[in-house]
Order: sequence, then structure tokens, then C-alpha cells
Amino acid sequence: MADEVAESNKSSQKSWMGRIGQIIGGEPQDREDLLEILREAEEKHLLDKYALKMLEGVLQVSEQRARDVMVPRKKMIVLKKDASLEDVYPVVIEYGHSRFPVISEDKSEVVGILLAKDLLAHALDRKDIKVEELMRTATVVPESKRLNILLQEFRSKRSHMAIVVDEYGAVAGVVTIEDVLEQIVGEIEDEHDYADEEYITKRTDSEYIVQALTPLADFNAYFSTDFDTEEFDTIGGFIVGRLEHMPKKGEKVEQDRFRFEVLRADGRRVHLLKLKIKGKKKNQLNSKV
Repeated sequence: MADEVAESNKSSQKSWMGRIGQIIGGEPQDREDLLEILREAEEKHLLDKYALKMLEGVLQVSEQRARDVMVPRKKMIVLKKDASLEDVYPVVIEYGHSRFPVISEDKSEVVGILLAKDLLAHALDRKDIKVEELMRTATVVPESKRLNILLQEFRSKRSHMAIVVDEYGAVAGVVTIEDVLEQIVGEIEDEHDYADEEYITKRTDSEYIVQALTPLADFNAYFSTDFDTEEFDTIGGFIVGRLEHMPKKGEKVEQDRFRFEVLRADGRRVHLLKLKIKGKKKNQLNSKV
């Protein structure tokens, strides 16, 4: 019996090694076959889970495009080119970004990029000079640009931000090197990410924006619900549990009076949700978390 088990293990190992050999030998393999081999390697402790996630992210990046990860135009934090440095300092301090798109008359025309570090030399004097005197040339890419190609361009041009345009040349959004890298290594949070944002933001009496990391206990307290906090820690985990797969942007989930729509997600987790409430009762909701 022991001999049979040993022979079975040896056969399994040979089969797995043979598939690795096929890839190295250049025989045609599809992406799913490659992912299956990598997952088997993780199960055999040849890769740890984090390394597997990164490899999956690398493969995912080759399929994603700039439009999949960009910050849409309506959410861009921009500076006007004719604004004085004195006027823009409060914005730079409030948002803490290292780079800001610079516009002319409106957000549909980005004319440059202002680096926050370029402001340092003028922090104590010359506050009356204009943004356009310090801004740098903006890199422009189409929505359809593949992320792996975009990452190469970021490296070769030593650039960290690109303006994304649609097929008509209008600004669609902005993408940074961090947005691309997050698809490989996961969310890169700094001291400014969500620091001043509440978990739940009220838009109207029946519509809310909800961070997926909102503790489910806080969500229950805010909306007087009783979603299962034993199985799920966050509202994002609850949504994934309902769908039974990692959701994509635009997917919807209905639970009781609530309709959730995924606003932002990647291959690893949900980031942002829109919540609509049907038939909300007066005085049922709190005002703040």
C-alpha cells in the first residue's frame, strides 16, 4: 500500500514537472493552464500566497487597459493654469497628491502637470507667480492603452502620471504608475488614503457612497440592519459573499431595501460601493459614522 502511495506521488510530481517542462520548451499553452500550474506550485509550497497573487496580477495587467484603472475626469483634482501659487497651496495641502493635472478653462483640456515638489522653492516668496510657469508637459495616452505597455512607457519616460483621452481626444481621466502597480502588488495606501474620508458618505436621502472597508458592524449601526457580522467583517466582504466571486465595476447586489453597485474593484478586492435605498423610512438613518 505504501508503495502505491509513493508511486502515485511520484507520478503526480512527474506530471507537474512535465507541464513546467512543456512551458519552458515553448509548447503552446493558454493563460488558464499557466495559472493552474502556478496555483499547484503554491499548494506544494513552492510559492507563497503573496507571490502567487503578484504573478496573477502580472498576467492580469497584460489584459487590462488604462480605462480600467484610471480616475475618471469628474473625480480628478485639478489646478487652473492661471491660478497663483498662493491660491493652489490650500488644495495641494488638503489632498496631499504629488502631482496635479493643470487645466485651462475646464477639465476637458489638460495643459500640463504640476509637481508638488516644484512648489517648495517658492513656498516663502513669489507666491504670485502662476501655475503655468511651473507646470511640466503632460503625457497623454488613449483609453485603450494596455497597462503593461503603459508601465514600460512610465519607466522609459521617467513619468508617474498620464492623462487618458477617449477616441475623440477628450480627457477621460488620469492614471498614475501607482494605479498600475496596485494591479500587481495590491492596494498601496499612504497616509492620505481615506485619512479624512468617512466610511459612509451621504449624497441624497436615498443614495450613499460606501467604502468597501466599512466594518459591517458600523454599517449595521448606521442603517439599522442586521447583516451577518460573524461570517463577514466588512461590507465589501458581504458583497463578495453574496456574489460568490470577485465582482467587477458595475455589478449589482440587492439585499432587502438596499441595492449595492460596485463603483471600484480590482482582481483582489472591492474598493467602493454605491448604495441606493428603496422606501427609506424617516428618522431611520443616522447622520454620520
